[in-house]
Amino acid sequence: MKVQLIFILLFFLLISCNNNKEDIIDLIQVPATAIDNIEEIQVPEIVFAQEVFNFGEIHQDKSVSFDFRFQNIGSAPLIIRSVKASCGCTVAEWPRQQIAQGNDGIITVTFNSGKRSGKQNKTVTLVTNEIPSTKVLIIKGTVLLPQNNEL
Repeated sequence: MKVQLIFILLFFLLISCNNNKEDIIDLIQVPATAIDNIEEIQVPEIVFAQEVFNFGEIHQDKSVSFDFRFQNIGSAPLIIRSVKASCGCTVAEWPRQQIAQGNDGIITVTFNSGKRSGKQNKTVTLVTNEIPSTKVLIIKGTVLLPQNNEL
């Protein structure tokens, strides 16, 4: 009796799966007009003159700044939604207003070495309305220990 019940349940399961197959195919099909309109979508595109800045060597308790220059070469205004540095030793200033297509902008990143020493590699992550929405800038270099006569 149990075996017959299992066969009956499997039979109904197979029948119900077969009916849904056509519905799934209908959901997957995309109208050709939707594909043709992809070219009309307007999106911004941010391009940096330089995405990595190597400050070389600096001493402890010194700061270094760099202007990351960019241009919106896309077909829509660029919005920089947020900018986040990898640590508190790095601060970024960025334009809060929209950057129109074809216009330029600057993101100023300042690194304060504090009591750090050795090789440093800090990142600044931008979140924009571009696709993909994130872009990473890098500021790196070496922080030197003070010499004995500098103490």
